[in-house]
Amino acid sequence: MSYGFSTTISGSFDDAIAKVTEELSKEGFGVLTEINVKAVMKKKLDVDKRPYTILGACNPVLANQAITAEPDIGLLLPCNVLVREEENGDVTVAFMDPAAVLTLVEKEGIKELAGEVRDRLQRVMKAL
Repeated sequence: MSYGFSTTISGSFDDAIAKVTEELSKEGFGVLTEINVKAVMKKKLDVDKRPYTILGACNPVLANQAITAEPDIGLLLPCNVLVREEENGDVTVAFMDPAAVLTLVEKEGIKELAGEVRDRLQRVMKAL
């Protein structure tokens, strides 16, 4: 996919969420939002889905730099991290590629900042 990168890990879904959150923290990211898509689909549509959660990750220092350079960049934040359980029980962890998404912003310094965020997210992925 051109707008993200991913890895597949074994173990439980809940353990994957905990591990992703821990590794994000090591790179300076906190989780601002946690959207339990499975629960929403059940509640709103009465549809049963496998575990599927979107984490909204944010590195405050880097987010501040981005917002200072371009106040409207908040439309593209936070960095989404998708954790989903596959049919075979493995867990896929996918990361929004900030370098791809932030090409939409034509402000000085944003490309370099996006590259730094991408590098940090890729380190998280490799640590999983």
